[in-house]
Amino acid sequence: MLDTALLIVRDEGADRLTLGHLAIRAGVSKPVVYDHFATRSALLIELYRWIDTERVNTLRDAMTNTTRGPEETAQILASAYIQCAADHTDEFHAVGAALAGSEEKSVVFQELLDNCVQMFIAVLKPHAAASLAAAELERRCIGLIGAGEALSGALIRGQHDIQQMTASFASLIQGALRAD
Repeated sequence: MLDTALLIVRDEGADRLTLGHLAIRAGVSKPVVYDHFATRSALLIELYRWIDTERVNTLRDAMTNTTRGPEETAQILASAYIQCAADHTDEFHAVGAALAGSEEKSVVFQELLDNCVQMFIAVLKPHAAASLAAAELERRCIGLIGAGEALSGALIRGQHDIQQMTASFASLIQGALRAD
């Protein structure tokens, strides 16, 4: 059903994603949809999680299954993060906007940030200085995600262009890999 929900958002916009409309598009009865999602907010939250998990897993797989140097890894990771955060035309941001103001969104958003931290750790661990402890790498990845969010926000507000933000984020990522 999440596949169908994603198609609705993509084709018709997040405002059209209701439990009743999902039932019609999925070819199931309303009770079937209500068995899976008690409310529209629950549907939106599950879709939000699902889209983000797919993105993070795809990026992690692409980054960890190919041998790259630390500079190239930092550049690709920075570019993917900044571009994703700046792309407000996609389904993830449409669903996020539909959830705006809900208490559940803030909890889910923190969960997604935590997942992103774990992805950064997995991608960057092979490039981190040998003397960098795992706990320190995790703290640095938490800081990187915070920096990525701040840089993305400044980009969205038009303060700098995407190349500048990507270069700055790549530089921060590279610096986080060093033992100090």
